[in-house]
Amino acid sequence: MRTLTALPLLNAVLNSASAVLLSAGFVAIRRQRVAVHRGCMLAACATSVLFLASYLTYHAQVGSKPFPGQGPVRLVYFAILISHTVLAAAVVPLAGTTLVRALRAQWWRHRRLARWTLPLWLYVSVTGVVIYLMLYQLYPGA
Repeated sequence: MRTLTALPLLNAVLNSASAVLLSAGFVAIRRQRVAVHRGCMLAACATSVLFLASYLTYHAQVGSKPFPGQGPVRLVYFAILISHTVLAAAVVPLAGTTLVRALRAQWWRHRRLARWTLPLWLYVSVTGVVIYLMLYQLYPGA
């Protein structure tokens, strides 16, 4: 059970890494460093897949943790959680399709979809860390 209790922190680290890699990949492609962009984006995909495996493992074994905060912060938490959850569900097929288009060298179609995928994926990664901080660090048992 000790290993399971470490998974929320691992999930936050993986989400953080994904956000950093996505940002670095964006900067790289803006600077026309295609190989660096490719590496960053593939690494972001890998960290996101690892996150999903860890997240599903944790929640299958432990379940969900209710948010203990009260008052206005509770509304903020649920607004972030709901938007995060809805967009996370959308990011999975978007990221997959964007990746496939890149691997098939369909650059115009890849770029067109990536303009939507990147900000949504970045939002999901960052809000994943915010949710962890609120649930496990700022209000662990309020």
